[in-house]
Amino acid sequence: MQFTTKTVCRALALAFIGATGAIAHADDTIKIGHVAATSGQIAHLGKDNENGARMAVEELNAKGVVIGGKKYKVVLQAEDDAGDPKQATSVAQKLVDAKVQGVIGHETSGTTIPASRIYYDAGIPQITPSASAPQYTHQRYNTTFRNIANDEQLGPALARYAMQNLGAKRIAVVDDRTSYGKGLADEFSKTVKKTGAASGSSIVSTQFTNDKATDMTAILTAIKATKPDMIFFGGMDAVAAPMLRQMKQLGFPIKFMGGDGMCSDSVPRLAGDGMSDGQVICAEAGGVEPSQEKGMADFRAAYKKRYGIEVQTYAPYAYDALMTMVEAMQKAGSPDPAKYLPFLAKVNHKGVTGNIAFDARGDIQNGVLTIFTFKDGKRQKLTVMK
Repeated sequence: MQFTTKTVCRALALAFIGATGAIAHADDTIKIGHVAATSGQIAHLGKDNENGARMAVEELNAKGVVIGGKKYKVVLQAEDDAGDPKQATSVAQKLVDAKVQGVIGHETSGTTIPASRIYYDAGIPQITPSASAPQYTHQRYNTTFRNIANDEQLGPALARYAMQNLGAKRIAVVDDRTSYGKGLADEFSKTVKKTGAASGSSIVSTQFTNDKATDMTAILTAIKATKPDMIFFGGMDAVAAPMLRQMKQLGFPIKFMGGDGMCSDSVPRLAGDGMSDGQVICAEAGGVEPSQEKGMADFRAAYKKRYGIEVQTYAPYAYDALMTMVEAMQKAGSPDPAKYLPFLAKVNHKGVTGNIAFDARGDIQNGVLTIFTFKDGKRQKLTVMK
């Protein structure tokens, strides 16, 4: 084939049109990152978060997103950090390099905290829908937000419920040494030690394991010797479930309490016959008042229709986090992080999980939590409290 001046010019023109078209397309796109552990022991929880964020993207694009008089398409760049802090920072840098305009995640406190510095340095707003460790917002990065209650709210509320509602007197505490598990257990223990004397409640044993443990026999044997009437566990469902089975094997199926990490609908499946009705008491770091229950129920129904499974835990919070971020862009009239960040800080979004507004640190205002138990293999709400 011979290349004439005409064909070369035509090729260059087509290339230019293609390039400028690509640039125009990119200018019409809002790229939002999502990070969770979609592999490993808690992949079912990470995928739940991702599914919630994806539902928000699909809904926004179906309705049409207009910002500053211009129509945009929202794209979700979903990444897996496997619940590992090192992988989390690598993924965070990947999202910064990809020039995302915001991040939903990470899922766990142990991954969210180290990644948050990378987003802060790049000026990229981040909303976690599930990481509850206080340290995340205590860093005072103006890019960090969370739309659930933190452990400073969750731990004390669980302690009060254990002592006042369940009448727990002799409590053993176990944590998995992660930022989340240890932080939650510490907050719980502080409250029991500070206020337990009035109800005759005390901590009789303190133990720890790790987030990949499957054999807790030695720990549980030591705990059993202290004759507790409750175990509080700071950790995830993948460790809580075998602990429940081994408690039964050792002959002391006492009350078992924990936070959001072990409050998923997967607990009955993972624990099998190791869990009895009403034995497990757990809390989700969020919740809706009676007037808001229809919105949450509608979301859960839409989620099941979309994915064929029930919500695990934080899908609605991931959904709301992404919707909140886009609303801030709309109020700012721009998806530019530097322009919409101030509007995110003062946003007031009405979500399926309730009203979302942030305090000066980036924590949700008036954070609530929901106490659950399990009966007939299904999670049942007991109460909503602060």
